[in-house]
Amino acid sequence: MVAYVVIPGIDGSDDRHWQSLWEERWGPSAVRIAPASWGRPDVGDWVAAVQAAYEIASRRDDRVALVAHSLGCWAAAAWLEQVRPAAVSAFLVAPPDPRGPVFPSAPAPTFLDVAARPLPCPAQVVASDDDPYCTPEASASFARAWQAPVRLLAGHGHINSDSGLADWPAGRELLRELVDR
Repeated sequence: MVAYVVIPGIDGSDDRHWQSLWEERWGPSAVRIAPASWGRPDVGDWVAAVQAAYEIASRRDDRVALVAHSLGCWAAAAWLEQVRPAAVSAFLVAPPDPRGPVFPSAPAPTFLDVAARPLPCPAQVVASDDDPYCTPEASASFARAWQAPVRLLAGHGHINSDSGLADWPAGRELLRELVDR
């Protein structure tokens, strides 16, 4: 078994988002982060929220999978760099480019200084070739720096509720492959 830490992007994931649907499917095996700064993200607050969720999840199972979307990918990476936990994997979907032209720097200025560095665990980056928040080249660059393979999807936008993925079975399969590594 695996416990899951769900790490959404700015303002969380709505009830149509694949993360929310997966969390509902996983029931008590899933813990969603609860930062105080959902709308005006502070990297320190988000890292602390990942830590709090991880502490709960790790009591439920020996293995923990971080399931991050958008800005949550950077919170997960920052937490992993600080804590370097054992028996963790990181599923990083649609990381935005903090230096890109449409990054929401006004509400998330503390995320501008995060950098992609080698992750201390197995990881998978999933990106889309038409994500408005990150080019395929930037996604590939982050994946290389994180030392994680990247799966580039065609025409999935920001891989969110607006992408029409619903429960996103193909994503669950990618996560399963990561966790089974």
